[in-house]
Amino acid sequence: MTMKKLFLLDAMALIYRAYYAMARSPRITSKGLNTSAIFGFTNTLYDVIKNEKPTHLGISFDTGAPTLRHAEFEAYKAHRESTPEDIIQAIPYIYEILHAFNIPIITKDGYEADDVIGTLAKKAEQEGFQVYMMTSDKDYGQLVSENIFIYKPGKFGQPAEVVGVKEVCEKYSIAEPEELIDILGLWGDASDNIPGVPNIGEVKAKKLIG
Repeated sequence: MTMKKLFLLDAMALIYRAYYAMARSPRITSKGLNTSAIFGFTNTLYDVIKNEKPTHLGISFDTGAPTLRHAEFEAYKAHRESTPEDIIQAIPYIYEILHAFNIPIITKDGYEADDVIGTLAKKAEQEGFQVYMMTSDKDYGQLVSENIFIYKPGKFGQPAEVVGVKEVCEKYSIAEPEELIDILGLWGDASDNIPGVPNIGEVKAKKLIG
């Protein structure tokens, strides 16, 4: 019996990654459209389909609607710069590509893509799937289990990296991936504008949880 293999893609994480990977030599059409994000994203998607041969695929976008986190913490992600116009223009084309591939796009107002992916990953695991969450976001480490992995696309011709329980526990000096929740709570997250406990960074958070 073939193992059911589900890939869940964090769309915006992959789009940003593709766009900035070509920042020094962007792909511009004769009409001035920057297709770097479209080109890089589609290449990554095609590589996954060709090399990993998933039996199931899904992709999630942030909707732009305020989330539960914004309701509880007004400053959540408040410091982030607005999305580059070239990426905004690329997104409708990426939607068209995903529809052409017949890949379902799963979103929910009030929740971010990683909330949707985390929920689907845990539900799919219960249904006997092996799940690969395609992202480079460290927050996903708390979701990793015997059948749920982080799949980091390769950079500069390097092979993709698959991160499991062993890798997460070794990186953060913890016994179970769920303990990453406590580490991140102490440490905070500058990228999301979430303050941690004063004077506690990654190293001290690891020691305290250890």
